[in-house]
Amino acid sequence: MSSDDLNSTSTSPSAAPGGKRPNSLGQVALGLILLAGLIWAMAPGRAKYQPAPLRAMPAGCSQTTPDFVPTDVTEVPGVDLRAFSKAQQNHILFRLNMEPCPCGCNNSIAGCRINHPTCPLVKDLVEKITADESRATSQGPESSSQK
Repeated sequence: MSSDDLNSTSTSPSAAPGGKRPNSLGQVALGLILLAGLIWAMAPGRAKYQPAPLRAMPAGCSQTTPDFVPTDVTEVPGVDLRAFSKAQQNHILFRLNMEPCPCGCNNSIAGCRINHPTCPLVKDLVEKITADESRATSQGPESSSQK
């Protein structure tokens, strides 16, 4: 038997009956698509949780609660920042713009002060933040390094 006879009678794993080669790339792609569809169909839905309000909403605040977005307010009504240095003013404004008002309106403290001037919580918060900054100034950096 010659080598030509062996090659013609042997079956190659890549050769299909009739001399046609199967489209293995297409089969793999089809298998991956079907597998991805199965995984997508079996994936559980995401739960949409919403935190419980910490306090009852005051009458002056809106009842709808959008997502909290910080503000970029540079002047807050009723707050005189002239007594503070530029760094202190920036720190106070940063806190007023970045901290959410706890009344449930999901505005920043500065935004709630502008949009809901009758909110009973925001006035106290503004006074507390400015008092914290003036207290930090009166203590100075040397008192914090002694601790």
